[in-house]
Amino acid sequence: MDILAVGTVALDSIETPFGSVERALGGSAMYITLAARHLTRKVCLVAAVGGDFPDAYVKILESAGIDLSGLEIHEEDRTFAWSGRYHKDLNERDTLFTDLNVLETFKPEIPSSQRTSRIVCLGNLDPSIQIGVLDQMESPDFVILDTMNYWINKTPEMLRVVLGRIDCLTVNDSEARELTGESNLVRAAQKIRDMGPDVLVIKKGEHGAFLFAGESVFILPAFPLEHILDPTGAGDAFMGGFAGFLAQNRSISLDALKKAVVYGSAVASFTVEKFGPDRLLSLDSNEIENRVQMFHDLTSIPQSVVQDL
Repeated sequence: MDILAVGTVALDSIETPFGSVERALGGSAMYITLAARHLTRKVCLVAAVGGDFPDAYVKILESAGIDLSGLEIHEEDRTFAWSGRYHKDLNERDTLFTDLNVLETFKPEIPSSQRTSRIVCLGNLDPSIQIGVLDQMESPDFVILDTMNYWINKTPEMLRVVLGRIDCLTVNDSEARELTGESNLVRAAQKIRDMGPDVLVIKKGEHGAFLFAGESVFILPAFPLEHILDPTGAGDAFMGGFAGFLAQNRSISLDALKKAVVYGSAVASFTVEKFGPDRLLSLDSNEIENRVQMFHDLTSIPQSVVQDL
């Protein structure tokens, strides 16, 4: 298997200034895998849902080519559900409710056929669950972790343990500052990398992303979009696109990491154009390549300028 994604599959109720959806297909593992499968074929999802999870959503994931051998269906329980309302500034949102339901007892059991996966994507979950996943894996080439403020504050010791066992952390700028107590992102990045991960991606939403790897810093702007309907899942889609590109490469070099940031950003930029995973489901490889080329055009700096006398 190229990519194993462990996280949540959820029922999301979302309201933005541009519309709303109820009990839409959501969750970190869902967004990661639907993004990654555009760049690599062998993608497995590990998560748990309840008996209320619609069969139609299972069929959507299956038809997208996602390996669901790691999807646990607990008929007696209910699916993790989340509701959020976004402000006019889409960087701000209010969580209306979070019902953990099946997540309260979720202990992932990785299928034996997936334990040799090259790249492991650990979506936002309790760090103790993430550690349990790593204990089942057989020497993956690259482990990518996502976390959030809740775990940074609630389980800092366990989070430090898992940070010591991964290759790459992806967080947003506020999470990087909270994790380190540093307001300056360059200093925060150094502190985070001292905790374990050699590679760090700090996401800044509409302001792009920073990659810290080796002695290098790579900065990519966000793609300028005229219409944004729903930012939910964009960070997870970034991880999926990032991991999907890396899965194409035999070795994970600095240049590969830089291009992975571009591909992750490109896929994430499509995700926000519709509610839930709708845009990821209609997306094709030509659209991704065209947007990657547009990123190149956006960031191209002329080497020299010949001035007319």
